[in-house]
Amino acid sequence: MNVHGIKAIYRFEMARTFRTITQSIASPVLSTSLYFVVFGAAIGSRMGDVDGVSYGAFIIPGLLMLSLLNESISNASFGIYMPKWAGTIYELLSAPVSPLEVVLGYVGAAATKSVMLGVLILVTARLFVPYHIAHPLWMLAFLLLTSVSFSLFGFIIGLWADDFQKLQVIPLMIVTPLTFLGGAFYSISMLPPVWQKIALFNPVVYLISGFRWSFYGLSDVNVGISVAATLGFLALCLLAVWWIFRTGYKLKA
Repeated sequence: MNVHGIKAIYRFEMARTFRTITQSIASPVLSTSLYFVVFGAAIGSRMGDVDGVSYGAFIIPGLLMLSLLNESISNASFGIYMPKWAGTIYELLSAPVSPLEVVLGYVGAAATKSVMLGVLILVTARLFVPYHIAHPLWMLAFLLLTSVSFSLFGFIIGLWADDFQKLQVIPLMIVTPLTFLGGAFYSISMLPPVWQKIALFNPVVYLISGFRWSFYGLSDVNVGISVAATLGFLALCLLAVWWIFRTGYKLKA
């Protein structure tokens, strides 16, 4: 394995993040902070507790997951798409790196950015809403698994996309609505029975529920199912990337 090639791709992507730190880091942190101000400090102070947790604290895992999913996809998809669009992909194609090493470099960098963003959002949330983390190791596990899984998903989108519009279709039209409907701002137990059953078909419900359990010990579904769903999505993305390159896909501008 060409470790130097992986490190070169990883460092290049991380350097790109710090060159565009306002867009990559500051913008999503600021956007999430506005949610904390409006829903946490302003509206949350006038609402009752949810299962014994203040509303402002209750929405922290959901808001963190909302940012995590979108940024993981965006970081990885733009990372591999931009060289295709700019024509600099030929530098990568001429380098002695395998598809696996390309995936490790781009996905590793995207996941690292997402974890950094998640930590910054948690620190920022403390300025607006007091909260505690009941299971910190599980919280880190969910954070890492989700970041890697959706960075892989974003990498697949970047391979598939042939214009900027396609890069935005899935995050804006599918992932964001599923996150809002997946219990980011509420517990699905608040829904009528019929809608509770329908909500269980939303895969993001399991991600948010497991993540919220790591904070407060509360979950809408069994935490074991949440872990299995997260690992299952990761395995599905890994299989999809393997199949893409196994069938002879070639990176090209």
